[in-house]
Amino acid sequence: MEQILITDIPQEMMDKLVDLEIYINNIGINMKLLELIRLRVAQINGCAYCIDMHYKILKHLNETDLRLSSLIIWEETTYFTDKEKALLHFTEAVTKLNTKTISNSNYKTMNTYFSKSEIIFITLAITHINTWTRLMRTFKIEAGNYKVH
Repeated sequence: MEQILITDIPQEMMDKLVDLEIYINNIGINMKLLELIRLRVAQINGCAYCIDMHYKILKHLNETDLRLSSLIIWEETTYFTDKEKALLHFTEAVTKLNTKTISNSNYKTMNTYFSKSEIIFITLAITHINTWTRLMRTFKIEAGNYKVH
């Protein structure tokens, strides 16, 4: 297959993806939590472009270097709150579905910190960043040039 460039992706498709991103950003979930989700999914999926973007956004949101560098091993640290740990565990479960379903204990933990509607929107945010990471990796979008607005 010939290399597909980002400019080859139909603009209408990109517009719809951006519209969904804007919707997710405005549903009332804390932006720092959304960005932690996005950065963790980017790490799991090995998307350099998305890691660069969401790292920079989190820095702009005053996230610490210690937490950013430790996100990949969040379970082994004490730097994340129980709420963030529940969110990161859920994020990993949704991203790494394979043949497993989300466990009841995972839902129970999420219900401790989030409402049913928040969990639905968080799930949408997780699936959406999974879409972005897969597009960026498939079409080999170059990392390093993202600028926070």
